[in-house]
Amino acid sequence: MKTKSLSSILIFLLVSFVFTALGQTFILSQSHENGIYKKGDKIRIIAILNHKTGDSLSIKVWKNNDQLLLKSKSLPSKDTLEVFTGKMSEPCSVRVEASIGGNKQSIGLIVDPLKIKPGSPYPKDFQEYWNKEKQSLRALLMQVKSKSMTISDNGYVCFDTEINCTGPKPARGYFAKPAKAREHSLPIVLVVHAAGVKGSWCRSETANALNYAKKGQGALCFDLNAHGMLNGQSDEYYNNLEVGELKDYYAVGLESREDLYFRGMCLRLLRTLEFLTRQPEWDRKRIIVIGESQGGGQALAAAGLDHRVSAVVATVPAMCDWGGTLVNRKGGWPQPFERPGDQEKMKQTLPYFDNANLLKDSKATIVVEIGLIDNVCPATSIYAAINQAKGKKTIYPVTYREHSWPTEVQRKVWDKMVLDPKNSFVDNFLK
Repeated sequence: MKTKSLSSILIFLLVSFVFTALGQTFILSQSHENGIYKKGDKIRIIAILNHKTGDSLSIKVWKNNDQLLLKSKSLPSKDTLEVFTGKMSEPCSVRVEASIGGNKQSIGLIVDPLKIKPGSPYPKDFQEYWNKEKQSLRALLMQVKSKSMTISDNGYVCFDTEINCTGPKPARGYFAKPAKAREHSLPIVLVVHAAGVKGSWCRSETANALNYAKKGQGALCFDLNAHGMLNGQSDEYYNNLEVGELKDYYAVGLESREDLYFRGMCLRLLRTLEFLTRQPEWDRKRIIVIGESQGGGQALAAAGLDHRVSAVVATVPAMCDWGGTLVNRKGGWPQPFERPGDQEKMKQTLPYFDNANLLKDSKATIVVEIGLIDNVCPATSIYAAINQAKGKKTIYPVTYREHSWPTEVQRKVWDKMVLDPKNSFVDNFLK
């Protein structure tokens, strides 16, 4: 009851703020506030208009992100309009977009999300494949290059770190920790990054590593960049990578397990975790991996590949249920089955790196945020993946969230109902 009351109050505040502060023309609302329905439930979505208008209201409704169910246009005759009603007979997502007078709003929902299954079958030799990759990684004598960074935080140290790897690139990032921690006293935090090459969100930063190293009684934090690229370089270095070596990296090797770009990304995850678990300060219990988008996908992959990972915080994660495309759902980023190539070869390659398979039987605690109008990392793709995990799950489905961060208006609700609880989970885990 308390949760429902808080939700109602915050939604009321959001409605009031939208209308009064920003003068929005209308908002959308649905019969189930949390956007979760069961098969056969009546779905009712309404538009609430702030004032009468002479403009027409345009409506588009999609199933599973890209199947157009409805397209209409009408002149509103009252301030509350029913824009969509219906029932769904199978697990799926629904996204409604409405526009009037230059103002556009979207709202999403999902039906029987816990019943969504992966779109491609689990390979019979899946475990055998990954066991061989891990054996090769362990057989490679670990070599670590480490450069001490100058920082102003007394009591902590930070290193620009490179770890050799069986993949095409080494693992690189910043490693921070308390300077004088006892043996077996600290948890591990692995921070992983969103897609791209040159943006600030793609690069490892000393500040990121130190932020988590300071939490609780201290932590061993590695801020890992996804590509094995050098840390702390000029903008020109990253710009050149983006248009050169790493141009469209996410579409590389889709027809070959050896050449698929995400193979190297997964191996760098494993190598970094092995480096961290060799640190004498690790408490031998706690490992948390944190990331958003491509970083969220890496976080889930880490939990699937290394069962020592005890917790994951994944925000709108990518790399989930690529095979959704094969069963009339939009697959997760980067939607490899929608790209040119030999589909049969892709079917023999991509399932080995899909979180819908990697997460099978993982017992890590998973905290995940899902955008119900996200077209980059669709809600169905994320549920298909996390449904395979066996550990505790805390799921935040957000009816108004696209792939990008919520708007300033939406954050009046999102901060309290999603961001703050996720941050509290991390803080409590690291106490």
